[in-house]
Order: sequence, then C-alpha cells, then structure tokens
Amino acid sequence: MHKNAPHYLGHRQRLRERLENNPRGLADYELLELMLAMVLPRRDTKPMAKELLDRFGSLKDACFVRPSQLDMVKGLGPAVQAQWALLQELYARLGEAGARRGQTVSAPDTLAKAAMARLGHKDTEEFWTVFMDTKNRIIAWERMSKGTTNATAIFPREIAAAALRLEATNIILVHNHPGGGSEPSSEDIRLTAKVAEACASLDINVRDHIIVTDHDYYSFNEFGRL
Repeated sequence: MHKNAPHYLGHRQRLRERLENNPRGLADYELLELMLAMVLPRRDTKPMAKELLDRFGSLKDACFVRPSQLDMVKGLGPAVQAQWALLQELYARLGEAGARRGQTVSAPDTLAKAAMARLGHKDTEEFWTVFMDTKNRIIAWERMSKGTTNATAIFPREIAAAALRLEATNIILVHNHPGGGSEPSSEDIRLTAKVAEACASLDINVRDHIIVTDHDYYSFNEFGRL
C-alpha cells in the first residue's frame, strides 16, 4: 500500500482479513464499519459506525432503523440510506421463504417467522393478509394498510373484496405491534370478529390472526380465539 494512502485503508484491509478468517471475532462496530465502507470507500467509516451504535443502542437497532433516520449521523446520505433499505428488504424476503405463493400453511409459526422478518422491526403498524385456497396453499401475501405508531385503519369489506378478487377461501390476518407486546388489544379482538363476520357471509374462513413483534408472536388460533 502506498505510504501516503489514508490510514484507514490498511485498517480496513485487516478487518476484511479478520472477517474471512474469524467473522465472529469482529466487534459490532467493525461489522458496521465494513458495511458502510462498501458505499463510502473513500471515507473513514469507523467513527460513523461507532456513532450508529451509540445513537441507536445495538447492532440490531442500527441495522433496522428507518433509512431516513440515518441522516442523524453526519456523512450518511442517500447512498447509505439506499443500502440500508436494500439490506432490510433482503432480510425480509429471506424470512418470507415460508410464505411464498404455492406454499401450504400448516402451522402459525411459519407465517409468524415471515411476518417477524417483514414487520417485526417496523416503527409503524402494518396490516397484511395471507390469502389461501381450499387446501391452505398461499395465493398471495399482501399489505392491506399502513398506519401510525399504534393504529391501522382496516376495513373488513376491503379484505373480503380482496379475497373474492383472488378467489381465496381461507385467509389469515397479520399485523405488528411496534414497540409493544404481542398480546392482542381489545380493538384487535373486535376487528378480528368484524372481519370474520364479513367474510363468513361470503364463505371465506378467517383461519387465524397473527400479531408479531421483533421477537415474539401471538396466534388467535393457538389461543382458541378463532
């Protein structure tokens, strides 16, 4: 390496060698440092990585922060925000492996894992529906609504209409609880009953309602509420 090369280039090369030989030996900030360097190769990313951890509290929280919030750290502009959005989408899609079209839903934990990957880290509430055929094979897994930090406007008729459009006979409701536990609220219970009632008149069965956080889930079916 040229003697006048920036000091962080040698450090970065040593990090890459350690990553190859012993990835678990890298500190959390060093992983972030290397990830940032992919987008900012001509910047010393070590201070930025440490600030990310200081500001957001943990590696997990730093990785799942809303990309637009990255501008709170000096030097993390649109390119890094795009990388964060890409990484989060990759994580969500890998986690959704059990919720792909044609997959048969046989247990709530499969969908729960998919929902946790897609929704568990979100800071706003989202409501999704899994539409299935008579054999519980997935036809579609769609977002119905995106709300605020504690509420989502869901209309039972819209869910029923979507089920008819997709020719689904069974559905599973899914939503997240940002920053809270997975236990259903009284509104969650009322909403589930309303959707089940609207769908029953059309011979569409609500098989479950799964509520997720970033580490836990609640299944109405498992607890005998459906």
